[in-house]
Amino acid sequence: MAPLVVLLLAASANAETLHGQVVSIADGDTITILDAQRQQHKIRLAQIDAPEKSQPFGMRSKQSLSDLAFGKEAHADCPDTDRYRRKVCRITIQNTDVNAEQLRRGMAWVYRQYARNPAYYQLEENARMARLGLWAEPQAVPPWEWRKQQRRK
Repeated sequence: MAPLVVLLLAASANAETLHGQVVSIADGDTITILDAQRQQHKIRLAQIDAPEKSQPFGMRSKQSLSDLAFGKEAHADCPDTDRYRRKVCRITIQNTDVNAEQLRRGMAWVYRQYARNPAYYQLEENARMARLGLWAEPQAVPPWEWRKQQRRK
Protein backbone atom coordinates (compact mmCIF):
# COMPACT_ATOMS: atom_id res chain seq x y z
CA MET A 1 0.00 0.00 0.00
CA ALA A 2 1.31 3.46 -0.88
CA PRO A 3 2.45 5.61 2.10
CA LEU A 4 -0.11 8.34 1.36
CA VAL A 5 -2.96 5.82 1.36
CA VAL A 6 -1.78 4.42 4.70
CA LEU A 7 -1.58 7.94 6.12
CA LEU A 8 -5.11 8.78 4.92
CA LEU A 9 -6.49 5.53 6.34
CA ALA A 10 -4.82 6.23 9.68
CA ALA A 11 -6.24 9.76 9.76
CA SER A 12 -9.77 8.59 8.97
CA ALA A 13 -9.52 5.86 11.62
CA ASN A 14 -9.07 8.59 14.24
CA ALA A 15 -11.97 10.68 12.93
CA GLU A 16 -15.15 10.69 14.95
CA THR A 17 -18.70 11.67 14.09
CA LEU A 18 -21.02 13.02 16.76
CA HIS A 19 -24.70 13.92 16.78
CA GLY A 20 -26.51 15.77 19.51
CA GLN A 21 -28.06 18.93 20.83
CA VAL A 22 -25.94 22.04 21.33
CA VAL A 23 -26.29 22.80 25.04
CA SER A 24 -23.59 25.42 25.56
CA ILE A 25 -21.69 28.12 23.70
CA ALA A 26 -18.35 29.02 25.31
CA ASP A 27 -17.28 31.60 22.74
CA GLY A 28 -17.39 32.21 18.99
CA ASP A 29 -15.65 28.94 18.14
CA THR A 30 -16.41 26.53 20.99
CA ILE A 31 -19.64 24.63 21.73
CA THR A 32 -20.80 21.69 23.83
CA ILE A 33 -22.96 18.94 22.35
CA LEU A 34 -25.05 16.54 24.42
CA ASP A 35 -25.34 13.19 22.62
CA ALA A 36 -28.09 10.54 22.83
CA GLN A 37 -26.23 8.80 25.68
CA ARG A 38 -26.37 12.08 27.65
CA GLN A 39 -22.59 12.54 27.33
CA GLN A 40 -21.26 16.07 26.81
CA HIS A 41 -18.60 16.77 24.19
CA LYS A 42 -16.73 20.08 24.18
CA ILE A 43 -16.01 20.98 20.57
CA ARG A 44 -13.67 23.51 18.98
CA LEU A 45 -14.83 24.56 15.51
CA ALA A 46 -12.18 23.46 13.03
CA GLN A 47 -10.18 25.84 10.86
CA ILE A 48 -11.57 29.07 12.33
CA ASP A 49 -10.51 31.26 15.25
CA ALA A 50 -12.98 33.67 16.82
CA PRO A 51 -12.17 36.58 19.13
CA GLU A 52 -11.75 35.62 22.78
CA LYS A 53 -14.65 36.64 25.04
CA SER A 54 -12.53 39.33 26.70
CA GLN A 55 -11.24 40.56 23.34
CA PRO A 56 -13.07 43.31 21.44
CA PHE A 57 -15.92 41.77 19.44
CA GLY A 58 -15.67 38.51 21.41
CA MET A 59 -19.17 38.64 22.87
CA ARG A 60 -20.73 39.49 19.50
CA SER A 61 -18.98 36.48 17.94
CA LYS A 62 -20.26 34.26 20.76
CA GLN A 63 -23.81 35.61 20.26
CA SER A 64 -23.61 34.87 16.54
CA LEU A 65 -22.63 31.26 17.21
CA SER A 66 -25.38 31.00 19.80
CA ASP A 67 -27.94 32.25 17.25
CA LEU A 68 -26.72 29.62 14.79
CA ALA A 69 -26.42 26.67 17.11
CA PHE A 70 -27.82 26.87 20.65
CA GLY A 71 -30.55 24.33 21.36
CA LYS A 72 -30.30 22.82 17.86
CA GLU A 73 -29.39 19.35 16.67
CA ALA A 74 -25.84 19.28 15.34
CA HIS A 75 -23.75 16.89 13.30
CA ALA A 76 -20.02 17.07 14.06
CA ASP A 77 -17.25 15.63 11.89
CA CYS A 78 -14.25 15.51 14.19
CA PRO A 79 -10.91 14.55 12.64
CA ASP A 80 -8.77 15.91 15.50
CA THR A 81 -8.50 16.57 19.23
CA ASP A 82 -6.66 19.66 20.48
CA ARG A 83 -4.24 20.00 23.37
CA TYR A 84 -7.14 20.84 25.72
CA ARG A 85 -8.82 17.50 24.79
CA ARG A 86 -11.58 19.24 22.86
CA LYS A 87 -12.70 17.56 19.69
CA VAL A 88 -11.91 19.75 16.67
CA CYS A 89 -14.87 19.51 14.30
CA ARG A 90 -16.79 20.82 11.36
CA ILE A 91 -20.32 21.47 12.64
CA THR A 92 -23.39 21.15 10.45
CA ILE A 93 -26.83 22.29 11.60
CA GLN A 94 -29.81 22.10 9.26
CA ASN A 95 -27.49 21.74 6.23
CA THR A 96 -25.47 24.82 7.25
CA ASP A 97 -21.70 24.58 7.73
CA VAL A 98 -21.56 26.56 10.98
CA ASN A 99 -17.78 27.06 10.79
CA ALA A 100 -18.17 28.64 7.33
CA GLU A 101 -21.16 30.70 8.44
CA GLN A 102 -19.14 32.30 11.25
CA LEU A 103 -16.60 33.35 8.60
CA ARG A 104 -19.28 34.54 6.18
CA ARG A 105 -20.79 36.74 8.91
CA GLY A 106 -17.39 38.22 9.77
CA MET A 107 -17.42 36.65 13.24
CA ALA A 108 -14.14 34.74 12.95
CA TRP A 109 -10.85 34.54 11.13
CA VAL A 110 -9.58 31.58 9.13
CA TYR A 111 -7.16 29.90 11.54
CA ARG A 112 -4.24 29.92 9.13
CA GLN A 113 -2.11 27.54 11.16
CA TYR A 114 -4.72 24.77 10.76
CA ALA A 115 -6.97 25.73 7.83
CA ARG A 116 -7.15 23.34 4.89
CA ASN A 117 -10.41 24.43 3.23
CA PRO A 118 -9.71 27.01 0.50
CA ALA A 119 -13.36 28.09 0.47
CA TYR A 120 -12.95 29.38 4.02
CA TYR A 121 -10.31 31.88 2.87
CA GLN A 122 -12.72 33.22 0.25
CA LEU A 123 -15.51 33.58 2.82
CA GLU A 124 -13.18 35.57 5.08
CA GLU A 125 -12.08 37.78 2.19
CA ASN A 126 -15.71 38.43 1.17
CA ALA A 127 -16.60 39.45 4.75
CA ARG A 128 -13.52 41.67 4.94
CA MET A 129 -14.34 43.42 1.65
CA ALA A 130 -17.97 43.94 2.76
CA ARG A 131 -16.77 45.13 6.21
CA LEU A 132 -19.05 42.63 7.94
CA GLY A 133 -18.83 41.87 11.63
CA LEU A 134 -15.35 42.28 13.06
CA TRP A 135 -14.12 43.61 9.72
CA ALA A 136 -16.03 46.82 10.46
CA GLU A 137 -13.61 47.36 13.36
CA PRO A 138 -10.42 49.04 12.10
CA GLN A 139 -8.50 47.82 15.16
CA ALA A 140 -9.48 44.12 14.80
CA VAL A 141 -6.63 41.88 15.95
CA PRO A 142 -6.58 38.15 15.13
CA PRO A 143 -7.10 36.04 18.28
CA TRP A 144 -3.75 34.25 17.94
CA GLU A 145 -1.97 37.63 18.02
CA TRP A 146 -4.18 38.89 20.86
CA ARG A 147 -3.42 35.77 22.94
CA LYS A 148 0.31 36.26 22.32
CA GLN A 149 0.01 39.90 23.53
CA GLN A 150 -1.82 38.77 26.66
CA ARG A 151 0.90 36.21 27.49
CA ARG A 152 3.54 38.97 27.29
CA LYS A 153 1.69 41.15 29.85
